Amino acid sequence: MTYAKIVGLGKYLPPDIVTNADLEKKVDTTDEWIRTRTGINERRILKEREGSSSLAYKASLIALKKAGIKPQNLDLIIVATITPDTLFPSTACYLQNYLKATNAGCLDISAACAGFVYGLTTAWQYIHGGLYKNILVVGSEVLTTITDWQDRSTCILFGDGAGAAVLTQSSKQGFMSADLGADGSESDVLSLPAGGSRMPASIETVNQRLHTIKMKGTDLFRIAVRAMTQTAENSLKKVGLTGADVDMLIPHQANKRIIDAVVKRLGLSFDNVYINVERYGNMSSASSAVALCEAVEENKIKSGDIVVVDAFGGGLVWGSCVIKWV
Repeated sequence: MTYAKIVGLGKYLPPDIVTNADLEKKVDTTDEWIRTRTGINERRILKEREGSSSLAYKASLIALKKAGIKPQNLDLIIVATITPDTLFPSTACYLQNYLKATNAGCLDISAACAGFVYGLTTAWQYIHGGLYKNILVVGSEVLTTITDWQDRSTCILFGDGAGAAVLTQSSKQGFMSADLGADGSESDVLSLPAGGSRMPASIETVNQRLHTIKMKGTDLFRIAVRAMTQTAENSLKKVGLTGADVDMLIPHQANKRIIDAVVKRLGLSFDNVYINVERYGNMSSASSAVALCEAVEENKIKSGDIVVVDAFGGGLVWGSCVIKWV
């Protein structure tokens, strides 16, 4: 049996910080209003107009160094992003060029905030099936490029960043199970309306601000709590586990109230949950990647721990995976 495990993690956050106080000067909002409804205090913003591949590159270098794997030994690069450098080539191809990972295949995954979980699950199956040995998975986003800075209900939520993980073959079971799901009938709850083949860029789409994130917050909260709870339970059930067996939950960092509700439904202690939403806001696919990296850096995850990565995003999509840390 061929197993897969994570052998290196890395992150990169742009140095520029936008606080709630900064946003008070831009839109009709207050620090208290933002904190009480989202738990967010600040977020990182990439001021230099670089692409997601630039953030991915910086996070990947750290992950590869920790893994002790050279870029030339990568078999596949997966980048989860909804803010690609270009629609094509893929952001993964740009990243491959930066890394000089000339032997790696490349693909992007568009699964919004659940992208990193989808990427981990895809990489695990490639390794488990024996097709590849070393795979780089990155969640990288520059969400501030698609944020409507006139919409106080959304501009307070999003930030930029990247997190990377290197997976390789293992004689011990690391990845144990996963659960992926979607409901395309709810696609209008969280979307970027214009810019694709359905609604190409035009003067009208620009004037109507349709190239920025649109969200139905109340609907999203309700569905997110239910879906994140259910997918985590599904993944655990597949390997005969329950919430009581979870040593560390890495939830998508969208909103503190969503996290609180999911944790309560799963019956977990907050001692077993990693939360950093107050520092970075919602970084979509990068959120889970950065949170996992920081949890390991802070020694909150040790060998033998049962770790659940749980996320939900536009699509609507959701997913979780159970990892025994080795």
